[in-house]
Amino acid sequence: MSDSQKVADRSTAPPPGVNSVDRFFKISERGSTFAREIRGGFATFFTMAYILVLNPIILGSAKDKFGHQLDAVQLTTATALVAAVMTIIMGVGGNLPLALAAGLGLNAVVAFQIAPLMSWDDAMGLVVLEGLLICVLVLTGLREAVMHAIPQPLKQAISVGIGLFIAFIGFVDAGFVSRIPDVANTTVPVQLGGTGTLTGWPILVFCLGVLLTIALLARKVKGAILISIVTMTVLAMIINSVADIKAWGLTTPAWPDKVVDTPDFGLIGDFSLFGAFGETTAITVVLLIFTLVLSDFFDTMGTVVGISAEAGLLDEQGKVPNLGRVLLIDGAAAAAGGAASSSSATSYIESAAGVGEGARTGFSNLVTGGLFALALFLTPLLTIVPLQAAAPALVAVGFLMMTQVKHIDWDKYEIAIPAFLTIAVMPFTYSITNGIGAGFLAYVVIKTVLGKAKDIHWLLWGTSVLFLVYFAINPIEQLLGIK
Repeated sequence: MSDSQKVADRSTAPPPGVNSVDRFFKISERGSTFAREIRGGFATFFTMAYILVLNPIILGSAKDKFGHQLDAVQLTTATALVAAVMTIIMGVGGNLPLALAAGLGLNAVVAFQIAPLMSWDDAMGLVVLEGLLICVLVLTGLREAVMHAIPQPLKQAISVGIGLFIAFIGFVDAGFVSRIPDVANTTVPVQLGGTGTLTGWPILVFCLGVLLTIALLARKVKGAILISIVTMTVLAMIINSVADIKAWGLTTPAWPDKVVDTPDFGLIGDFSLFGAFGETTAITVVLLIFTLVLSDFFDTMGTVVGISAEAGLLDEQGKVPNLGRVLLIDGAAAAAGGAASSSSATSYIESAAGVGEGARTGFSNLVTGGLFALALFLTPLLTIVPLQAAAPALVAVGFLMMTQVKHIDWDKYEIAIPAFLTIAVMPFTYSITNGIGAGFLAYVVIKTVLGKAKDIHWLLWGTSVLFLVYFAINPIEQLLGIK
């Protein structure tokens, strides 16, 4: 959404204080309406509901040091419960349209890097410690200070990079883009479709969804993203019923045998806070926690800035409203995810789909969180939306976030080069954290060689050193004799 459109939305908003709910969430004040917030809540849920399927697959497929695996049904319940509770808390406490759920990437670290070294209880205990440490960083003001120390153009670059990243996620999730197998002996990492061409009904659903979404956006149709998701889900269900389709991916658009299912809360509270120290060396535990903290810290930072910028909520200094509370809730979500054995929960960039629908406040989180709560009992029904129907929303929102690139001064290399690296590294490495790290390091180096080291905030120096450790973690482990 353009800046002029955001201004226009605010200027036509009804007067603030329509009712107590409106005043509490500042719905009218931020140029939104209840209808927009509700649409945004639905859009966000549908674009991130895949986590109810994917998180149990990732965590459930791994074994801990003793060969134990987590139960898929219990993982689904834990994933939905944490997402529901923490998304609602973020809405009420942080008043941002920012949903939370088990973090992709973080769950893989837990499953394939941490669990093989210890029991699942111990691994989830490390996640709880990570969340508690992040909360301490927030309470001391350090996490918020780091965000305020970032130059405004780098914040804009983070938003643009995230836009490209989530668009890429959309293309990959739908199967429009796929990784070329290593056995192909090619240096080209990705290709069109699964074989270099687009084949199959699921891809057609995605392509039609993209065309429908951009057409509705161009026509400025209210609810464009949500309309597209629902329409393409219905079309996918029709196609699935009449065509011979081997696989849609994680979710199949077919009416389930049963609509209601019983949640299993067996994993809730199943963690050991300090058990990891008895399973491996203390330095290994510290490095594992460091990896989790750094990834969660800057992943959230990029997401919060990107979502707030796209929603037009940043102030003149580029600051996020209620930032301290937002970051504290995010840290608490990480601890809650570990305590529920669903891995670290974090802010979701897919929340941009809700912002694209007009969500500007935490009221939309009540809708998203409510749907995750329903998913505890209606998982079979709420997971029929295939990725091919939801992914077009990510592509469309990627475009909306990309428009912020115009605010970066590309003639000023000391900011343009770090901005470029931030934007490029995110999608190319499939990581928000990596993009932020590359941008920070480039900014510090260029400022220094230009004799402007004094312009660099001391917190940027400190975080850049941490990113050096982050990128060089493997040789550091080798030097310390850690396998």
